[in-house]
Amino acid sequence: MMEQTLSLNQLEQSRNVHDLKGLDNLRRAAQAGDKGALEEAAKQFEAIFVRMMLKSMRDAQDVLADEDSPFNSQQGKFYRDMHDQQLATDLASGGSLGLADLIVKQLGQNVEGYTPASVLRSDGNLSDINRSQIKALDSIQARALGPLNQPGNKQPAFADAKDFIAALLPQAEQAAAQLGLDPRALVAQAAVETGWGQQMIHLPSGQNSHNLFGIKADKRWQGDKALVNTLEYQQGMAKPQKAAFRAYDSFADSMQDYVDFIRDNPRYQQAIGQSADSRRYFQELQKAGYATDPNYSDKIMQVMERLP
Repeated sequence: MMEQTLSLNQLEQSRNVHDLKGLDNLRRAAQAGDKGALEEAAKQFEAIFVRMMLKSMRDAQDVLADEDSPFNSQQGKFYRDMHDQQLATDLASGGSLGLADLIVKQLGQNVEGYTPASVLRSDGNLSDINRSQIKALDSIQARALGPLNQPGNKQPAFADAKDFIAALLPQAEQAAAQLGLDPRALVAQAAVETGWGQQMIHLPSGQNSHNLFGIKADKRWQGDKALVNTLEYQQGMAKPQKAAFRAYDSFADSMQDYVDFIRDNPRYQQAIGQSADSRRYFQELQKAGYATDPNYSDKIMQVMERLP
């Protein structure tokens, strides 16, 4: 009993940041496998964390301090910092934040409900863990979306912008008439969605999906679909995601599905009411949530203004 008390007192000496002998006792106890050393080391770690917080607060205070004040001298700061170090150690020893308790539970080997740190990773290979997580998420997404033709990919389907316009403008006239929209507006939107046809979604077989307007495949869609990488904006920030997109037999089918998609969805009725004015149409389309890009309508109008 006396030996245990003596060992405890020796470890507690390490809480004094100026007692090098106490710190050496802690090191020796840890090497000997003393469980009390783990608890004391955890408190030391919590003390370091508290000292970092105190230092940040002091640094912020120094910015506003009066340089001519006698309380703002280098000597005063020196003793103040020594006081803060000891204060942090004392606060940690009393379990102020509870961080030390969590460390002991995590690093210990026999605490019920906690996984020891030694078995959290078998080899420390985070890349393998990340790949496993991504694979699991892809599997879940595939089950939720139904059978997918995956993985899809993006390939050029037109030689250049001139070829893109020549092929699609005549087909856009019939579809645009159903919405009361300028045919060039549809071509411009398709150009933004596909990068002038250079980023057309293709199925694994190499077949073009003909998806001109980035319409995704939800549970209502019964046709072919492809899962590809895309960018979605969340709170103004572009983030890569995977999404399933509809696949069509032709560009004419894509345009007709776009018309049906817009007309049948109640949230786009405000946009249809502004179809005589292309700029207002795309602004309303964006407001209704057609695209997450905050500059979506502006990008389309910039392209449209350059069309013949």
